[in-house]
Amino acid sequence: MDTAVVLFTSDLRLHDHPPLRAALGAADRVVPLFVRDDGIAAAGFAPPNRRAFLADCLTDLDEGLRDRGGRLVVRSGDVVEEVRAAAREADAGEVHMAAGVSGYAHAREERLRLALEEDGRALRVHDAVVTALAPGAVVPSGSDHFAVFTPYHRRWSQEDLRGVLAAPRTVRVPDGLRSEPVPSREDVEKAGGVSDGLARGGEREARRRLNAWTRGGLARYEEGHDDLAGDATSRLSPHLHFGAISPAEAVHRARAAGGPGAEAFVRQVCWRDFHHQVLAARPASAAADYRERHDRWRSGKQADADVRAWKDGRTGYPVVDAAMRQLQHEGWMHNRGRLLTASFLTKTLYVDWRVGARHFLELLVDGDLANNQLNWQWVAGTGTDTRPNRVLNPVRQAHRYDPDGAYVRRWVPELEDVEGSAVHEPWKLPDAVRARLDYPDPIVDLADGLARFKEARGSG
Repeated sequence: MDTAVVLFTSDLRLHDHPPLRAALGAADRVVPLFVRDDGIAAAGFAPPNRRAFLADCLTDLDEGLRDRGGRLVVRSGDVVEEVRAAAREADAGEVHMAAGVSGYAHAREERLRLALEEDGRALRVHDAVVTALAPGAVVPSGSDHFAVFTPYHRRWSQEDLRGVLAAPRTVRVPDGLRSEPVPSREDVEKAGGVSDGLARGGEREARRRLNAWTRGGLARYEEGHDDLAGDATSRLSPHLHFGAISPAEAVHRARAAGGPGAEAFVRQVCWRDFHHQVLAARPASAAADYRERHDRWRSGKQADADVRAWKDGRTGYPVVDAAMRQLQHEGWMHNRGRLLTASFLTKTLYVDWRVGARHFLELLVDGDLANNQLNWQWVAGTGTDTRPNRVLNPVRQAHRYDPDGAYVRRWVPELEDVEGSAVHEPWKLPDAVRARLDYPDPIVDLADGLARFKEARGSG
């Protein structure tokens, strides 16, 4: 067989890429193909931040391929039609791609398999490319997936992950294949809507960050990962979402570095795999309650006003507002901030988790369907959390994870002159001081919100 197609999806890298290595091992020439999927855009899953980061990744991928004698072929439209056309043009016998986990990805793979079979070609789908361990690789007795993290983590930790594959030295691409220009970040930014502080994407940036992380920040991760102001996280989540870095390689690198920080970081990678295996087994959980259904979410004008205040970072609770403003500015939010803001919306304001999940997907550069939707469900008490009625108190959380208020003052400039931990409860400041602040009073009393939640959940 002379030619194979490699369809890149959420695996925009050359290092540790099983589909690419398999294609190169089976064919003399390879068509590295990326299709800008009309279906994803139509469903609203291509907002400006992710399109800008995607453009970075595609530009870097194309440059990496050109360094090896190849190039990236880019097309737009229906993935099945475009892959089928590219395979026909190149007379490719096989198409290689990474396995997806969503219902949409599964349906797309099946459509592509059938279309290629009609043409006498084969689809090769590779597991453990977008996750460290493939969904379904470990399952509990009597079920097709783990519904609780701790036993999943125990089994996951006992598995030997596949080895890391080197990047290819040479990639030969057939001549004459039609391709659109590789999209640029600048074009996306001109169209508007990109967060001012959005990070740069691409495999080279991802590998630079992973190298720096394993050599430095990882050692401090266990004790510092919840420190809001310290921001001692890896910030690898966007790169993992787009596959610019391999989750399997990230685990191997962390374990090689060793120490308690490595164990804590690998646990977070395991959480990512956990959510992927849940979504793979229960695709409907992207939009429907995974476990316990709730129909009493607040709605109406007051609820809408509360949601707007939450989105704008004007709830009157500084740590919540700081996190929401970080999201607006960076297209990213500290994980502790995600927990706080999600708990505040779903439990203190008692608004449907889907409202928050949709807003996050509109802004998050790492807006991964599995992690975003299932983390929201975990916090809302409709998902896999074994303590569905826990409510995070934003004031207590602020004093614990932002003790001197540095995170709040960074993102809420109206309060930058309030010293120390007093910044977390500005309603307690003297009236004369409060009068000078352009900052709202709390939109809800925490005690009232807790009482409403308990009544609605029948947990009072």
